[in-house]
Amino acid sequence: MGTDKKRKILIKVRNLAGKGLLLLALLLPALLVFLPVLLLLSGSLMDTWELGGYISTVFTDGSEFIGWKLVPDYPSFANYGKLLFETPQFFVLFWNSMKLVLCILTGQLLFAVPAAWGFAVYQGRGSRGLFALYVVLMLMPFQVTMLSSYLVLNELSLLNTHQAIIWPAVFSTFPVFLSYGGFKSIPYQMLEAARVDGAGELTIFVRLGLPLGKSGLLSAMVLGFLEYWNLMEQPMAFLEDKSLWPLSLYLPQITWGQAGFAFCASVVTLVPAVFVFIIGQDYLEQGIIYSGLKE
Repeated sequence: MGTDKKRKILIKVRNLAGKGLLLLALLLPALLVFLPVLLLLSGSLMDTWELGGYISTVFTDGSEFIGWKLVPDYPSFANYGKLLFETPQFFVLFWNSMKLVLCILTGQLLFAVPAAWGFAVYQGRGSRGLFALYVVLMLMPFQVTMLSSYLVLNELSLLNTHQAIIWPAVFSTFPVFLSYGGFKSIPYQMLEAARVDGAGELTIFVRLGLPLGKSGLLSAMVLGFLEYWNLMEQPMAFLEDKSLWPLSLYLPQITWGQAGFAFCASVVTLVPAVFVFIIGQDYLEQGIIYSGLKE
């Protein structure tokens, strides 16, 4: 009995040690990811003099190390007040970002989702090859297609307008790929049963396809919001008028003398993305699962 007790205790100790090591291995990368956000939040609450004392060595070629406190000595919301009540150009760019994101996601719902439904449900000759082409196009970075996109948009007289950003994104292949996985998970027998009961194709799509495949669809919308909210390359390439720029291009224009103001702008810019991510986290996981399904 004594030996059995020692063995059980030893097993419990090993299990606890294993769980502790696993927890440590997970907390370390989580801390590395969260630390910049924590520094961002604390920096946004510092006044100009305190923040300047910490980071001045970076901009004056000093040899001292940077100091930092996670809790400011004298917290101040002055930078937030300046940003929210004295900076109208910030709100212009904010609404530019909202306009671009909402128009793009609406367009993807109208074009990408029906395309994904067609690929998933209607298997015809050449459909697999066409879908493979979609996947290949999805893997091409913006730098590869930037010149051709610029020439096409120039011929259509869309340069230096928001449409130059909206239309290429509306016809992106990525939401088709993610929505396809959700629709493909719907049992084919269920669709056939609906047809036998006399349901039309549009009815099947609206009343069966969209509710049952919503995880893949919503994951595409969440990832789309996070991507287009942080657009930088496309606006820089296609928009010359700074009043048309999205919020993602506002932050680099802030000099180091307004470091606290820049921290506040970064925090406010981060809030919508974090909010959407928290709401759509479960759908993101389902979308990742669906994207890995084999036909």
